[in-house]
Amino acid sequence: MSRPRLEVADVFHHHAAAWRRANAGHVSLGQLKVMSAIEQCRTAALGGHVERCQDCGHSRIAYNSCRNRHCPKCQGAAAQDWLAAREADLLPVGYFHLVFTLPVEIAEIAYQNKAVVYDLLFRAASETLLAIAADPRHLGASVGATAVLHTWGSAMTHHPHLHMIVPGGGISLDGARWVRCRPGFLLPVRVLSRLFRRLFLAALADAHSAGRLAFFGELDRLHHRQAFTAHLAPLGRKNWFVYAKPPFAGPEAVLAYLARYTHRVAISNSRLIGLDDRGVTFRYKDYRRSGQARYRTMTLAPGEFIRRFLLHVLPKGFHRIRHYGLLASAACKANIALARKLIAVPAPSVSPPPEHDDAGTTGTAADHRPQCPCCGGRMIIVETFVRTGAPRAPPSPETGIRAPTP
Repeated sequence: MSRPRLEVADVFHHHAAAWRRANAGHVSLGQLKVMSAIEQCRTAALGGHVERCQDCGHSRIAYNSCRNRHCPKCQGAAAQDWLAAREADLLPVGYFHLVFTLPVEIAEIAYQNKAVVYDLLFRAASETLLAIAADPRHLGASVGATAVLHTWGSAMTHHPHLHMIVPGGGISLDGARWVRCRPGFLLPVRVLSRLFRRLFLAALADAHSAGRLAFFGELDRLHHRQAFTAHLAPLGRKNWFVYAKPPFAGPEAVLAYLARYTHRVAISNSRLIGLDDRGVTFRYKDYRRSGQARYRTMTLAPGEFIRRFLLHVLPKGFHRIRHYGLLASAACKANIALARKLIAVPAPSVSPPPEHDDAGTTGTAADHRPQCPCCGGRMIIVETFVRTGAPRAPPSPETGIRAPTP
């Protein structure tokens, strides 16, 4: 796999030290750890191993990954592992994509209270979906959903929203049959939007009453109950948007979509164009435009680029992929088996691993070593070396190893 010409790590290598000094005392420990992990990822600082082809003897050095969930380089392999585990949960039905978005007035509060407000977003969106789906006036069934939190817009601004993938149907409330949705239609978005708005605002007000919210800077006045209530009042009359995309073409399309969305970070290395005296230039989409005019480029000063990237560092241990209803971890296997029985399709032969979340940054990963670049043979590990160490002997001279970034 070829290395991108420019990486987020390159921006950090050139400008992170100065940015840390300029923002000392205003950067969280979690953000500092993410910066350090990305800077050290796949360099000698993390150690590594020597691989050798079993067929032709070609050797190469491979440095260890940081495996931080915010690192653009590490999420491809993590997505492969996660998708392999989800493949057995797919049903042979149409799937729908819903997006629950928080208004900008709430996004400001969310940034200062990430763990609380993001959790409320998950809870309000899932309760909305399950309640409306169970209503006999709509689907009248128990449904399942996989929800993925994104906190960014295309230009890395703070834009918290929830992507939800939902099978097109569910198990009847008495558990006796599979209830299919209407072709191309899951649930009315206007009804979903209104209930989502009501549930979220009520939960946010409860969190304020319980003293679970903190406010700083321009939002400091919201500590007072009266000011907070006045801030939320217009939002109860404002239209909240739940977006429903057309259904996917089939389970394979769902997997392809999830591969792009589940382990995405604020910006991928492939979107970076240049790093020079003007700053960092990258591609983004302007959704206010249509057609080819939507695809644009933006240049940010390095400090602003770093600031925007770190806006999206999640609290430690926060799960940004969650499963609800029929797909909730505790009963997922039994529910999927019952759904397949009611739809009258056999179970797949895939045996997924048991993990069902993404909060950790460590653990056993599948072997994603690429094939030998010379003959396509299998590469095996012949030597390992520790952090800041080096292999005992250099690999074969034709490897063309890229030296670790200083």
